[in-house]
Amino acid sequence: MSNTTSKRILVTGGAGFIGSHLCKRLVEEGNDVICLDNFFTGSKGNIENLLDYHNFELIRHDVTEPILLEVDQIYNLACPASPVHYQYNPVKTIKTSVLGAINMLGLAKRVKARILQASTSEVYGSPAVHPQPEEYWGNVNPIGIRSCYDEGKRVAETLFFDYHRQNDVDIKVIRIFNTYGPNMNANDGRVVSNFIVQALQNQDITIYGDGTQTRSFCYVDDLVEGMIRMMNSRDGFTGPVNLGNPGEFTMLELAEKVISLTGSKSSIIHQPLPADDPTQRKPVIDLAKTELDWEPTVMLDEGLVKTIEYFRGVV
Repeated sequence: MSNTTSKRILVTGGAGFIGSHLCKRLVEEGNDVICLDNFFTGSKGNIENLLDYHNFELIRHDVTEPILLEVDQIYNLACPASPVHYQYNPVKTIKTSVLGAINMLGLAKRVKARILQASTSEVYGSPAVHPQPEEYWGNVNPIGIRSCYDEGKRVAETLFFDYHRQNDVDIKVIRIFNTYGPNMNANDGRVVSNFIVQALQNQDITIYGDGTQTRSFCYVDDLVEGMIRMMNSRDGFTGPVNLGNPGEFTMLELAEKVISLTGSKSSIIHQPLPADDPTQRKPVIDLAKTELDWEPTVMLDEGLVKTIEYFRGVV
């Protein structure tokens, strides 16, 4: 990308799993990238390969506090996204989603930046509609142990649309479904990282419930492509847009794939299902196909091989 089209881009949560991949791609495209992270779940290791680039800058900062920067685009990703992390301090999780959105929207309003909210399929809760289109309002427990994340993200979407309607802020909202790949935190309790770490250590693989619950898994490179396309989509198109892989797998199928691809001696054991754990997740991605000409290209086996290779180096 030539310097004439390079942009000043802020990525909050830029040292996290998805944020670090996004920063790398934006830096390689020649943009001036500011990565903002408080390192609660993000890690310097995820972005250390970017620190030598002249067009990459790292700021340790918490989005619950305002910050003054001059930028053209803001990707707002900051929030712990796995139950282990977001339930550690639920009040802080809500503050990160809500105050973080207010602070970043305020910044976007002041400097007239376009801002993208990394929302989540969790806004659909435990869906009574399957698969989930963007029009579905969701089925969320407002007072459960997952509510700090689910409801925080729902409020953030509300704020984005109110800033858009009231203050004409240029917003884009995506809803991210299960995503996996290198730079995932080994201890985040998510199913892909859990299964791979357990398999590589030949430990029993833990399935919660009977293993028939389903998830759709999107490889991180596909997601980043969708995010960048959404940020640069046509004026006036706000979303929300589902970004995820519609390929649906049961937990048992995923466990068997991981055991096979790692050559593990692990056996599968069953534990009780946690509270409010959704039984089904699968995105309808027709809107992303139409508006962004986007759909995932990395199949689960191919993505798992790359992810397993990463985890072999860290566990």
